[in-house]
Amino acid sequence: MWGSIAQMIFTFRFVYQWYYSEKAKASILPLGFWNISLIGSSMILSYAIYRHDPVLFVGQLFGFTIYIRNIFLHLNKAIQT
Repeated sequence: MWGSIAQMIFTFRFVYQWYYSEKAKASILPLGFWNISLIGSSMILSYAIYRHDPVLFVGQLFGFTIYIRNIFLHLNKAIQT
């Protein structure tokens, strides 16, 4: 059940990004996109640890790092403006 919920949240990020891109008439990735990605990835990572699944863990770890990096980029940009 946890893995399924995590996957739904992870997939929701694409719906979120699509909504904002359509609204802005441009391809954009708002901070919320990265937050949703990080939440979903965290849930999948915790599921991988629970299941002792190194393949799933490694597969999510790279994305997890990218999501954190993009959140920091957004925060730095907000501080500078």
